[in-house]
Amino acid sequence: MREENLMKRILLTGISGSGKSTVIGALAASGYKAVDADRDEFSEWVAISDDSDTPGTPVEADRDWVWREDRIQNLLSTEDAEVLFLSGCAKNMGKFLPQFDHIVLLYAPASLIVERLATRTNNPYGKHPDEVARVLDLRETVEPLLRRVAGHEIDTSAALDDVVETVLRLVQTQR
Repeated sequence: MREENLMKRILLTGISGSGKSTVIGALAASGYKAVDADRDEFSEWVAISDDSDTPGTPVEADRDWVWREDRIQNLLSTEDAEVLFLSGCAKNMGKFLPQFDHIVLLYAPASLIVERLATRTNNPYGKHPDEVARVLDLRETVEPLLRRVAGHEIDTSAALDDVVETVLRLVQTQR
């Protein structure tokens, strides 16, 4: 936990297809300050070298999609709302974890994740069989690491309204 500030900061994390973008969109539509870090404004492609001791595989063989550290830090440092919900998952997010009041892992059964990847329209990632295989691998290798740092877990196979209500209840943020 970080020092007490005016704004409560909540990270919603999980692997691709776990429902992060959908939940963050619903929170934004409800009037909360809710930011999807998987957008160009907050993430970028970077060249990588062999990172074999880091769990998970990069998105592509020679580059990965990571948080823009300066922009994420600026977002976390700005006290302009009662609560900030940030969704995302990136290899470099670990350095920001101490700044969150709550870390919530969003997860779903593998079959639902595969279905979501195939049918989603807000993100082209997950349409190719290699991408689906990568996500299922991350479910086995990275999701357990996320589970260790999360204070809360939510199965997103429930109805969206129920998931959002659970998020709000878990972090004790009511309007």
